[in-house]
Amino acid sequence: MRNALITGAAARLGRAIARELHRDHRVIIHYRSSATAAEQLADELNRLRPDSAITLQSDLSSAAECEQLAQRATAHWGGIEVLVNNASAFYPTPIGSADEKDWDELFGSNLKAPFFLSQALAPSLARDNGSIINMVDIHAERPMPQHTLYCAAKAGLVMLTKSLALELAPNVRVNAVAPGAILWPEQEDVDSDTRARILNRIPLARTGSESDIARTVRFLADPSYINGQVIAVDGGRNLNI
Repeated sequence: MRNALITGAAARLGRAIARELHRDHRVIIHYRSSATAAEQLADELNRLRPDSAITLQSDLSSAAECEQLAQRATAHWGGIEVLVNNASAFYPTPIGSADEKDWDELFGSNLKAPFFLSQALAPSLARDNGSIINMVDIHAERPMPQHTLYCAAKAGLVMLTKSLALELAPNVRVNAVAPGAILWPEQEDVDSDTRARILNRIPLARTGSESDIARTVRFLADPSYINGQVIAVDGGRNLNI
């Protein structure tokens, strides 16, 4: 059975991805501060199949933290075959209000950590023809107002996906998933008018579900001939953004 490490896996999309991958993987549930939620998820999955889920804490704020997480993850079951870079900070940074802390947090979680985790896990992934799946955003190509730093970091993650897909081939496949309107942001109060405007831009005229993202991640995690691609799971919103 293959082993998967999912960052930011205690809640929201990360939790859905962990549950989906757990169907045929052992999963490592990474969290930064949500210890209770992470342990509850691990208990749930271990009740389904004993010794199939563990939790590991890291704030992923430095290369050293990423390398330590990689070492702990590979040590538990002897290797990692799937890495899902899901952990992400998201909040607005209007020009004139952003500072270096915002830069460090948004670029750190969305670009720096995925790079250093991928680098640290590359030997394990290559040994077992593994895969990396990066969670990007449809706004990596079409910026969202007042979110310059977040959009720039996700755009960097798209290029990181393509660069690593070239550099780590042929033994590691690297792809990305770009969610559209799946879950409304926790940090921002999205009013009904804003939600209606977003839905009006989606050809399928509805939001997606966590399972739409999770199933796409699982599809990319399975050995295939897909490499260096970004799959938008957005109901066609990228066509009409």
